[in-house]
Order: sequence, then C-alpha cells, then structure tokens
Amino acid sequence: MSSKDHNLSEYDSEKMPDKAVVAGQAYAVVVSDWNQEVTSRLCEGAIRALKENGAGNIEVFHVPGAFELTFAAKTLIQEGKYDAIIVLGSVVRGGTPHFDYVCSGVTQGITMLNANRKENVPVIFGVLTTDDMQQALDRAGGSLGNKGVEAAVTAIKMVSFNK
Repeated sequence: MSSKDHNLSEYDSEKMPDKAVVAGQAYAVVVSDWNQEVTSRLCEGAIRALKENGAGNIEVFHVPGAFELTFAAKTLIQEGKYDAIIVLGSVVRGGTPHFDYVCSGVTQGITMLNANRKENVPVIFGVLTTDDMQQALDRAGGSLGNKGVEAAVTAIKMVSFNK
C-alpha cells in the first residue's frame, strides 16, 4: 500500500497501552474552528479513538484558527492538568502566500513547545496542510481515514513513552 492509499485510522489495537492505565490520564484536544467542516471531523475522530483506548478525562478547547493552536497548547501546558495535548487544524492552500506563513508558524510553534520547556507534556500535531478541500476531507474521515484518530493514538503512545 502506498502512502497515497494509507488509511490514517488504521492502527494495531494490540500495541496500544493498557486501557486501565490510559483511563488514569488526562487529554486536552485543541481544535481550530477555521475549516470547521474538516476540523469537527478531526475532533470527533480523536475523541472516539481516545475513548476506545480507555481515556475518560478528555477536555476539548476551541480556538479561531490554526495559528492560535500554539498559544492554546502553551497555556494548557502551564495549567499542568494534562498528560498530552492534541492540536487539530486544517489549512488549505489558497491563492496567496498566507498558507505558507500559517503552516510554517504553527509547525514551528508546536515544535518549539515540544523541544524548549521543562514540562514533559507531549503536544501532538494533528494539523492538515492540504492543497485543496477534498484532500482535507479525505484525511478527516474520508477515503484516507482520519488524522484525528492518528493524533489520538500518537498521544496515548507518547504518554506511555513519557512514563
């Protein structure tokens, strides 16, 4: 199967951490309201995957756009209540360089949060950066699965790695 055909929602449930352990962990999901048709599906996928794997302590936070995800994640890290933070967004290429600036800014911001702090809270990058809306929908519960599911699975595994 090529990467073009890979369903993002597929993972081996046998390789996931014990559900009883996951049940004692807290997860924050920060979702951008921009491109809500896409991001709401990412959020639904993430919550579903977290619950299927035992998580019960899940809080969802909304921000206006992808660029604001970094600030929200930083704020939630400082609260010290979460074992992992999942950021979800969708940036679709348009006719201006805005796409490049937003994608670069949010990617660098989340990378810096993961690398430059004392708190050991993984911030999971679940931001779609696509050329068109159809590519985004394909990755938000469409033919290529759901990046929100992938982000939730990654969060659970990283919390386990972190312990």
